Amino acid sequence: MSGLEGKNVVLGVTGGISAYKAAELCRLLRKAGADVRVVMTRAACEFITPLTLQTLSGHPVAQNLFDLGEEATIGHIRLADEADVVVVAPATADFIARFAAGMADDLLAAVVLATKAPVLLAPAMNVNMWEHPLTRANLARLVGTGVTTVGPDAGELACGWIGAGRLVDPAEIAVAVEALVGPRPLDGRRVVVTAGPTWEAVDDVRFLGNRSSGKMGFALAAAAARRGAEVTLVAGPVSLPTPPGVARRMDVESALEMQRALAELDAEADVVVMAAAVADFRPATRAAGKLSRRQDAPSSVTLVQNPDLLAELGRMRRGTRPLLVGFAAESGLAADALVARARQKLVEKGCDVMIANDLAAAGSDDNAVTLVFRDGRARALPRAPKAAVAEAIWTELLRAS
Repeated sequence: MSGLEGKNVVLGVTGGISAYKAAELCRLLRKAGADVRVVMTRAACEFITPLTLQTLSGHPVAQNLFDLGEEATIGHIRLADEADVVVVAPATADFIARFAAGMADDLLAAVVLATKAPVLLAPAMNVNMWEHPLTRANLARLVGTGVTTVGPDAGELACGWIGAGRLVDPAEIAVAVEALVGPRPLDGRRVVVTAGPTWEAVDDVRFLGNRSSGKMGFALAAAAARRGAEVTLVAGPVSLPTPPGVARRMDVESALEMQRALAELDAEADVVVMAAAVADFRPATRAAGKLSRRQDAPSSVTLVQNPDLLAELGRMRRGTRPLLVGFAAESGLAADALVARARQKLVEKGCDVMIANDLAAAGSDDNAVTLVFRDGRARALPRAPKAAVAEAIWTELLRAS
């Protein structure tokens, strides 16, 4: 039986050229056993007729916040209360902005604000609109409140531009809807995520470090928790709050401290995601106190290699457990070279998946990554807020597992 059998799905359709794909999505949701109620914005009706979606859903299409028949029973509240999930596909830049601002100026906006059900957005828009900082900020704000996203894809857009912004395949949206209301896909799984930098002490005050913010790892931990996992987050020195739903947080400072934490956790983990930026080297000795230029301070610092934590995990794996996911962060490489380097690292470290990303995004709220799998496949995810990228990464990992 499908995870959508008997579920009430509210399908919101907004005014973008990809609104025509809502017809196929509606059909797939009905086929999976869902009862679909469609809400269309005024702009959506310029791209696809309500009659089409009424025929496919088997219910009248709701359109007007001030419809006398519907609102006699406060229709937007009824739709919101009865929904098991609300999916907006396509979700335009305009709708995302109004939702992020908490506006309820049309029926669909009122429904998503009033519902207690999970909300899934499938963004679709021109690439320049998708990459605009305001769209980024709006989507990040929504994801921070628990809204889930799927897509967009990259490719040739209806406007003639090439880039991110294309609505993902309706079948992929249907899978994402089922993941929200069916059994949570990571229920019963133990997931370990490392995040942030390491600091390698020179003396009691100074250290060698890097610019990792930890945001990507924290977003991955939060997304895993939303999918039902029992998450342990091993965090380097960052000031980020523990994401909701994370069962345990272990704060460490150096690579050796992270190594000890992983040795304690690895035996119990089903999945380990190594998103931390672990220092390759550390000072050979740590000076006591604070080195002073007025004393006999060394003119150089001798470095020794830190252990390769990811490679250690790869060597210690028992068969295919845990699923091991690494990050290959590089600087100044072309896209093809970045993926090639990730494939090389995947073999060297003994990983199942290597996620390639460019250090140009270090410290920012956005990221663009490519997942490289053991079987040679590669899946590029377009630049998006890190919270949205984390959701997409888990979608891909679950699909491959």
